Amino acid sequence: MAQTIVLANQKGGVGKTTTTVNLAASLAAMERRVLVIDCDPQANASSGLGVDVSGVRNSVYQALFDPRAASRAIIGSDMDFLKILPATPDLVGAEIELSGERDREFMLRAVVQGVEKDFDYILIDCPPSLGLITINALCAARWLLVPLQCEYYAMEGIAQLMKTYGLVKERLNPKLDILGILLTMFDKRNKLSFMVEREVRDHFGELVFSTAIPRNVRLSEAPSHGLPAILYDIRSLGTQSYISLAQEIIECPRLQPQVQEA
Repeated sequence: MAQTIVLANQKGGVGKTTTTVNLAASLAAMERRVLVIDCDPQANASSGLGVDVSGVRNSVYQALFDPRAASRAIIGSDMDFLKILPATPDLVGAEIELSGERDREFMLRAVVQGVEKDFDYILIDCPPSLGLITINALCAARWLLVPLQCEYYAMEGIAQLMKTYGLVKERLNPKLDILGILLTMFDKRNKLSFMVEREVRDHFGELVFSTAIPRNVRLSEAPSHGLPAILYDIRSLGTQSYISLAQEIIECPRLQPQVQEA
């Protein structure tokens, strides 16, 4: 059964989609069966994995209202072990349409439950907001991964997400736990990056991944080619960092089957 991980942060530009795409590709390179569910109407995770969004007929939008449509909407990628349930701009209207549905917070959970047996990991990319789509993702997942940019307002930005996480865990999804906080856009030339890292590690302790993702040109270039960084330039520092993160997650004691069954 898949480990379902939602990547969320209501602040834009923190490397959330970059992390979704490259973590998924790194796990797939290690021959783990991975599904990316793109829940952002901008569909950047989809295009970053080579999907021509303009040609997509079935997407996460259809699956939200008919979970049986998910299996028809899942498509392959350039990597044997990596598949994607793509998004399209149609998803922008789902917030309003879902608001009138019964059990509207759990529509994505039904989608995940219908496909999780076929994968080892399901990664859910969220829009940069705390709206109903993101709430659906939090209710569908077992784990929350928070990308956190190494900048001055980093801790302020995470406060609202932690509050939302607490409310979702208390009222809607008691199984949701924090997998970890990932420091992104780390710049060794900038003292601020080290200051933010120290503050985050002091505050969150072992919840912060050992791996930090650096600012890296190759990570920025790869999406324009419709490729994850591991296929664009495997030797780049950004690629190697995501491979390290994937290994951390694979080896995480809390994700081992015997721990889950205890």
